[in-house]
Amino acid sequence: MTGAGKNLAFGKKRQQHVLILASGDKVRHFTIRPWLAASALCVAGLLSVGYIGSTAYLILRDDLVGASIVRQSRMQAEYEDRISALRAQVDRITSKQMLDQQVVERKVEKLLARQKDLTTRHGRMSELLERAEKSGVSDAIDETRPVNAYSSEKKASLSGGSKAIDSVLSSPSTGLKGSIGYASKSEKLSERSLSMMISSLSKVENEQLTRIASLTSGAETKADAMADIIRRTGIKIDDSASQNIGGPFVEPMTGSAATFEEHLSNLDTALSRLETVRGAAVSLPFGNPAPGSEVSSRFGNRIDPFLGRLALHAGIDFVAQTGADVHTTGAGTVTSAGFSGGYGNMVEVDHGKGITTRYGHLSQILVREGDKVALGEVVGKAGSTGRSTGPHVHYEVRLNDTPVDPTRFLVAGTELKTYLQ
Repeated sequence: MTGAGKNLAFGKKRQQHVLILASGDKVRHFTIRPWLAASALCVAGLLSVGYIGSTAYLILRDDLVGASIVRQSRMQAEYEDRISALRAQVDRITSKQMLDQQVVERKVEKLLARQKDLTTRHGRMSELLERAEKSGVSDAIDETRPVNAYSSEKKASLSGGSKAIDSVLSSPSTGLKGSIGYASKSEKLSERSLSMMISSLSKVENEQLTRIASLTSGAETKADAMADIIRRTGIKIDDSASQNIGGPFVEPMTGSAATFEEHLSNLDTALSRLETVRGAAVSLPFGNPAPGSEVSSRFGNRIDPFLGRLALHAGIDFVAQTGADVHTTGAGTVTSAGFSGGYGNMVEVDHGKGITTRYGHLSQILVREGDKVALGEVVGKAGSTGRSTGPHVHYEVRLNDTPVDPTRFLVAGTELKTYLQ
């Protein structure tokens, strides 16, 4: 084997490299073997690759971070835009809710005011309805419908507006006692409720106007018929409306209020006229002094039973047994109650308007002068006192102290009876 610094021939062992490290007097020798050099090279390569990789990573990371920041900024901007859009939509919905709530509340306030007016009107109608009932005037009811059903429907219509308003105010879907719900179903329900209230209140108003018109027509028809019957007897009655009116000028009402007031005024006028005519019919002598009795002698000229010559019979004689009741034919005041010549025991009643009635030949008098008597009240008992041939009731009607035929009053009384019931 040759020295370390010489090259070996082919096939001979290569000379090894030696690394000498000297530190003062110390000298160290390291033989660099091939596997060690390869390992060092590998380590150096790995370090180089790691360095290059780290450098590349840092460069790429900055790009990635920047891209991520840009993407996040874009996403944030998009979210902010969506949030702004949602806020704008919420503001629009809130504004719409507030406006719709105000509209609905105004409508409900108007409906409540309308309901209050209708309730007040119904209260004002009560007095006129009582007057109409006392005067015998009623609504024109369809006779084919049961009375109970008609009454129930009448009551339901008068309270329908109140029930409709109470139901919609207490409904949680409308929320009028708090906040109004604005889901599509709630909006539809609210509109339906408002429509229901409007329809119900309109029905009540129409019902009131129809009822007033019906009562007015009935009162006018009844008053006309009774006035015609009374006029046929020759008696004039003042059944016109009073003209003693006045007051400060006020602008006329408009709309339904004016219509209602006009209808109410017409009904009041018609009832006042009917009451006047009814009062005349009750006070004037249209009754029968001896109901169910036959007439034995009529009004007019006849042969006098005592003198045997023609004489005026100033009244009507009714067949009656002694002691039978004699009734007044109208309300009035007793002006005479006692014996009166040929009349015998007689009662005279003043009915006003210059009309008086006389009841003669009584066996007994049951009233005194100055007494107030009503229609049909018993004033005495039938008899044969005075200038009489037998027991009977002598009945006279006098107009301004002139005797008139009582027959027309009896006929008129029969016709008026259907209106006075």
